[in-house]
Amino acid sequence: MPNCLCRLHSPRELGAKGFTVTSDLERISSAARVARPEEGISADELQLAARNHGLPLESLHWDITPPGLHYLLIHYDIPAIDAGSFELLIDGLVDRSLLLNLDDLRSRPQVSSVVTLECAGNGRAQLLPRPVSQPWLTEAVGTARWTGVSLSSLLQEAGIADGAVDAVFTGADHGIERGVEQDYQRGLPLPEAMAEGVMLAYEMNGAPLPPQHGAPLRLIVPGWYGMAHVKWLRRITLVAQPFDGFQMRAYRMRDAADEPGIPLTRIEPRALLAPPGFPDFMSRRRVVKSGEVSIEGRAWSGWAPVTTVEVSVDGGDTWHPADLEPALDSYGWARWSWIWLAEPGNYVVSARAADMSGRTQPLAQRWSRGGFANNTIQRVPVTVISSAMSLPAR
Repeated sequence: MPNCLCRLHSPRELGAKGFTVTSDLERISSAARVARPEEGISADELQLAARNHGLPLESLHWDITPPGLHYLLIHYDIPAIDAGSFELLIDGLVDRSLLLNLDDLRSRPQVSSVVTLECAGNGRAQLLPRPVSQPWLTEAVGTARWTGVSLSSLLQEAGIADGAVDAVFTGADHGIERGVEQDYQRGLPLPEAMAEGVMLAYEMNGAPLPPQHGAPLRLIVPGWYGMAHVKWLRRITLVAQPFDGFQMRAYRMRDAADEPGIPLTRIEPRALLAPPGFPDFMSRRRVVKSGEVSIEGRAWSGWAPVTTVEVSVDGGDTWHPADLEPALDSYGWARWSWIWLAEPGNYVVSARAADMSGRTQPLAQRWSRGGFANNTIQRVPVTVISSAMSLPAR
């Protein structure tokens, strides 16, 4: 095989080849858009997919997702933060500002809970036309045990001043998005910030947070989509007006760019199945031997406990009730299972969840410009072969 030689191009050469070298942020950071008809996945989207990985769906067999398998979305860069010199500032409309290091945080009463996180854009790549962004299929999810300190206890310690309306959370990750240079920031209305279970986490699955998951400190807001769980948290500021920063405007359900949209908050109900049998390398189509086949997976909702899970093997024409186990925690997923007496043929296996609030999963997803809250049912093509049949030897 011949050697591959790579050469870096000078700025002059790049300009000559059609690349524009500019300091104009709006020219190097493109506006949000929707893919043209028949437009394939772009190199930019592939680059995002290489950095931000989903959960391998066979990992749904684990109650708790190992950190390396948990879904990951990094908007900008992973900051290199020295845990020894780290400090969190709590300021704004408080009676007294707090500056806390990790030892300070660890010295306070500890809280711990199992929480399922899901990216708001999960399912985006299946929409037509496709919103151009991180191209998630259905795998942007994971469940971990998070341990840290209650946010409400820290805000009470600082003292909430009259007039405070929102808590603004600032991460250490910095970048450009849609032409806007920014730190990653999100706001929460004070009643949500003070809710039971909201925490500043410094551990994941009993170990210090890994760098990619927000070390040394991140926000956990049980039941909310992933955009709310600010990683690499460095500052909390109480303010007198609802926070309307870039990331608050970006995460809205809208059909057109000029619509104000509806803010995204809690996770819509979803059931995912661990694909049965074994896969084809390229297509990931499943092959199963005939007979009794255990179909199992996980279900969750940010609105209310999941009450039912149903399974279909004909693409959603008919449904069968699955056995549903208790959830791991108030906002952790629940295991479900169903036994399929599979006969040779081709099938599309799906699952759908419903929760106590009456929400359920649609067969066809409503389109939105950002590709958000896509909880349409999963469709897994499965080929059942006779149990007496042997596959060709390699």
